[in-house]
Amino acid sequence: MLYLRLQPGYEVKAKPGSMVAMDATVKIRGKLKFSVKKMLTGGEMSESVFTGPGEVMLAPETWGDIVPIHLDGQTQWSVGKDAFLACTTGVTRSTKSQGLGKALFSGEGLFVHHVMGAGIMWVTSLGAIFSRTLQPGEQWIVDNGHLVAWTAKYKVERVDAGGFFSGSHTDEGLVCRFTGPGIVYIQTRNPETLGEWIREQVPQTTQ
Repeated sequence: MLYLRLQPGYEVKAKPGSMVAMDATVKIRGKLKFSVKKMLTGGEMSESVFTGPGEVMLAPETWGDIVPIHLDGQTQWSVGKDAFLACTTGVTRSTKSQGLGKALFSGEGLFVHHVMGAGIMWVTSLGAIFSRTLQPGEQWIVDNGHLVAWTAKYKVERVDAGGFFSGSHTDEGLVCRFTGPGIVYIQTRNPETLGEWIREQVPQTTQ
């Protein structure tokens, strides 16, 4: 859970439906951010804005870590479709295409959040979050169902999985090859793999 204490007049923007509790002194309003792109792709159409003074508690839909990322006003971050939780007012989000090839195979869909500005963004995950800072030219291969947020460039490619990668989500070895410089945040759980495991545990009923 993300716990914030807001000073008078200070605002925080959050994912709609993420509020768990807040002081009665905190004001909340919805902000519509309509675009045809978001309507067609199922992107978020609004955000909740909380104004202090008072305490606010926020939480994502699933269990996992919540990690702050400090934005320096120069570096652009890409954030997975379900990873954004909240940000300070100096941070802006936009939804942009990442190309058809990456859309089909990166696990993040056709559009991802591009985040810019100076301030703090909180991201969330399914499971724990791990980050790695890549040096110039350094490469790192990530299973595509585990992406949270990144600044490094990447390309999608097929590898000889040999049964190591999750077959359904990576299509027998489709992975993301990141190249530094940059930072990559990943999550320990793959949503599709976890969903398949849960379905396997549910007893099958016969009619």
